[in-house]
Amino acid sequence: MEGATLCMSKSDEVFVSGDFSCSTEKCNCHHGSHAAINGVVVDMPRTPVSKERLVVVMGATGTGKTKLAIELSLRFLGEVINSDKIQVYPGLDIASNKIAPEKQRGVPHHLLDFYDSASGELPAAVYRAVAGYKIQEVSARGRVPFLTGGSNSFVYALLADQFDPNYDPFVSEEMREEGAPQYDCLFIWVHVDAKVLAEHLARRVDEMVQEGLMDELGDFFMKEGAKEKYVGIGKTIGVSEFRAYFTEKGMRTRPVYEAALAAMKENTRLLSEIQIQKIKRLQSMGWPLLRVDATAAVTAYLSGQEGAMAVPWQRDVIEPSTTAVAQFLEKRSN
Repeated sequence: MEGATLCMSKSDEVFVSGDFSCSTEKCNCHHGSHAAINGVVVDMPRTPVSKERLVVVMGATGTGKTKLAIELSLRFLGEVINSDKIQVYPGLDIASNKIAPEKQRGVPHHLLDFYDSASGELPAAVYRAVAGYKIQEVSARGRVPFLTGGSNSFVYALLADQFDPNYDPFVSEEMREEGAPQYDCLFIWVHVDAKVLAEHLARRVDEMVQEGLMDELGDFFMKEGAKEKYVGIGKTIGVSEFRAYFTEKGMRTRPVYEAALAAMKENTRLLSEIQIQKIKRLQSMGWPLLRVDATAAVTAYLSGQEGAMAVPWQRDVIEPSTTAVAQFLEKRSN
């Protein structure tokens, strides 16, 4: 198919026609008025000469990134922009740990559920263009954009001053010299000790089951059927693990269920390790990351005592993050 178009509605829906696979050219779309994707020009508003401010909340899955981004948004008139490459697709809200509207506390959230898996995978270059547009839109309203999500490849694609779709900084043996990010950024890294995080992630999977995970996966497989390879939302952890259980004859047994659940927990833990490795890679590239430690808060949460998490979360995460954001915004206003 020749040519393609990308249009974005006020509700963050993206309508795509044509082929949006990434081009081999470096994409510097946010500094101009277009994104070059597979030789196709995607119109985007032109960025002002001065760099827009952006608070980037990073961390492995389950560390409380979204919770922190929401609390900071409430304090500093912010809006949350998603950078999780699974949550951009509609569906599997429980399995993908998508924040429910009632838990967003009135803070606007952008780039959730906006790209249909039927269009294939969302290319990083398209994410760069669309997220750049959202940052500009939020900033134009005088509000602070808070970027959060576990997909550090999307974070890099968005922030890199010169983005080359064919260069992956997380697998390349030779690290390229990187310039400053294309935005004026404050990076906050929410860290949790690996052992504590593993326990928390395993419990979170159990909580997903209680919230209706099996019904959600059953509906997914009823619609999608048995495939050797799923794309988009089908890459959510839980799909491949429960594929045989839901699609193969004679596999709806307790042992198969238990094995699939254990695999889902293990793969979630492995994902958290990969995410931390990527964050450290970005740090080694010269990105200045403020690390806040949520280990005590998550440990308190795991204790099961009601309200136990509040004090360490406030002391170890909210207070240093609030101070950093206040100083960052004050610096920008001077």
